[in-house]
Amino acid sequence: MFPALPATPSPSARPSRRRGRHAAAALAAGALVLTACSSGGGGGGTRGEGPGSDKNVSSNYTIGTAADSKGPAPEVPGARKGGTVGVLQRDAFPHLDPGQIYYSDVLTVQMLYNRTLTTYRVDGKGRVTLVGDLATDTGTPSDGGRTWTYTLKDGLKFEDGSPITSKDIRWGVERLYASFETDGPQYIQQWLSGEGTTYRKALPDGPYGGKHLPSSVLDTPDDKTIVFHFATPHADTPYAVAMPSIGPVKAEKDGQRKYDNAPFSSGPYRVGDHKVGKSLTLVRNEHWDPATDPVRHQYPDRFEISFGHQFGDSTRRFLADQGSDKAAMSFTNAVAPEMTQKVLDRADTRGRRFDEVQPYVDYINFNTSRLKDVRVRRALAYAMPNGQIVQQMGGATAAQLAPNLLSPAVDGYVPSDPYGKRAKPAGDPSKARQLLKEAGKEGQEIVYAYPNTDIQQRVSVVVTQALERAGFKVQRKEIDSNTWRSAISDTKNSFDIYRSSWGADWPVASTIVPPQYDGRVIADGAQNYSHLDDPAVNAEIDRINAIADVKRAAPLWQKLADKILKDDAPSVPTFYNLQFSLWGSGLGGVKYHTVYGSADPTSVYVK
Repeated sequence: MFPALPATPSPSARPSRRRGRHAAAALAAGALVLTACSSGGGGGGTRGEGPGSDKNVSSNYTIGTAADSKGPAPEVPGARKGGTVGVLQRDAFPHLDPGQIYYSDVLTVQMLYNRTLTTYRVDGKGRVTLVGDLATDTGTPSDGGRTWTYTLKDGLKFEDGSPITSKDIRWGVERLYASFETDGPQYIQQWLSGEGTTYRKALPDGPYGGKHLPSSVLDTPDDKTIVFHFATPHADTPYAVAMPSIGPVKAEKDGQRKYDNAPFSSGPYRVGDHKVGKSLTLVRNEHWDPATDPVRHQYPDRFEISFGHQFGDSTRRFLADQGSDKAAMSFTNAVAPEMTQKVLDRADTRGRRFDEVQPYVDYINFNTSRLKDVRVRRALAYAMPNGQIVQQMGGATAAQLAPNLLSPAVDGYVPSDPYGKRAKPAGDPSKARQLLKEAGKEGQEIVYAYPNTDIQQRVSVVVTQALERAGFKVQRKEIDSNTWRSAISDTKNSFDIYRSSWGADWPVASTIVPPQYDGRVIADGAQNYSHLDDPAVNAEIDRINAIADVKRAAPLWQKLADKILKDDAPSVPTFYNLQFSLWGSGLGGVKYHTVYGSADPTSVYVK
């Protein structure tokens, strides 16, 4: 697919925080979740399998051609224009500025007003094709993959009818260097200008002082061309430029911090009214040209989004299906756990619900700085009661038992099961006891830290009981959920085991394995929570990162993840998060966004 690339450096240059305001995270309020990707199908029908069964085991991800990148998007059967879509959300959007967006709810809404160089085309069966959005294709690499060139399509316009040019893309990228741009992804900036936060030194004030990155770093030789010159090869670039921040910003409309309240649209809708923290109304952008867009439609007249709706509230309203709620949906609110069975029992909900696997994986990390004997860590892995944890999280519509480190939402996933979790979802205490005996560690004391949320307190009970059955002595340590992340990311923490959650920034495991298991990124605040530092793992990470074809690399990431899990046992996966969604009967075209893990609004219409 791409020319062979030389070796890439340590992924310390690969920042991977991720968005985490999704259903299972909400159920476990206060628990750490970093990220939104997914695998799944379209609307209609929930599977509702029990723990241990797989949903959409391996998604079909492809990188599209120039032909795939052409608009317009295929018409949705039965769709019509007109009407208003109501959107009920629990949380107000923290940002509308595309440069600051990193959560699944805002990732979803930005698709309506923000376009990027590339994007994901998701069909009704959950199959994903990465395509050119503003760009004519997914990019052309050169210089061994260090340089990537993108050409803009004809007919691209902002909401005022002015043309979108490469200078607007450059402005959008360069403003990410400004000090107020703190919450969005940092891949492209770091690849262009340095690791960590050192990239900011290249353009401390962004473009606002009249300075720009040199053309040897970011070049716009004409109005239709933008060229990224990275210090090292990056085969993942076509995915990285699909993130919301890599899109156009018109300099004259850039209010810097104020841009959060009224971003200037390049998509089919624009901001009509925004009452911060209360509501957001999106109306048609008359200058959006569907002929340039392979993904989006413009069926409804407007989207009226309101905040403050708890899951129980939105679920009751969708079930009642009365008045304007017939034409309402939620991007990320899940069916309330206490109402799950009622939704499943109602025959009239079958065509207006989905329950799909998200990219988020929950883990119990083992602190290898303290638990140095791998046999003890393996004993913990065998003993962990994944099935009971799933039940505490809300059961089969909220979580799916995880047998390995990668999510089914990631390209290359296979349902390997190194610790036999499907066969023994309550754990294998006999195997765990055997390993402890071999290690001479019978009665090993474990300090188990967990956040003080209701669900995690209940999870701590079943975990403690399982570990005690396996021969461990468990000291439970409850941590304030407000300080949970800093507590477990302290490399000198005094805990043996603790929970985290992770998801890929795009559906490739290069944003999963390196951030969590590369020993060169162990630091306070970093995400190698287990402190694993295995030279063989580090070397294999570099080898796989050097592979130019991300499709060829995908199964190798799964193989490495299984090796890490079995040979090093730095953590044990417990469950994959699911998104169980319901909407009003008056809407059509609702489908699951396989990458963002939410309801996709780009094809929605009012019946």
